Amino acid sequence: MHIPSLPFTVTDWDAMPRSEHPGETGHAIWRTIENGDIRMRLVDYSPGYLADHWCDRGHILYVLEGELFSELKDGREIRMTAGMSYMVSDYGDVAHRSRTSTGVRLLIVD
Repeated sequence: MHIPSLPFTVTDWDAMPRSEHPGETGHAIWRTIENGDIRMRLVDYSPGYLADHWCDRGHILYVLEGELFSELKDGREIRMTAGMSYMVSDYGDVAHRSRTSTGVRLLIVD
């Protein structure tokens, strides 16, 4: 990742516009800021959320609150709780998707 030249930026996440994204079950609420090729999101998955696709995009993901299960297309499943994070590369590692039974809040940079 290369962070382009940009001014010092403070984000008030509560003031950011929200967009809703349906999952196979449940939904995700995204608050997003983008600069060049960098996207940073505060994401809330509803209880019972299951992503509707396998993702090949690279991310840095940090669990702020709740519990997340990252399902990997190779069959692995990783349980993550507040304070845990993962990194996955663009198209180089393994496709993944998220689910939660309780709901979760994430900070994602990609």
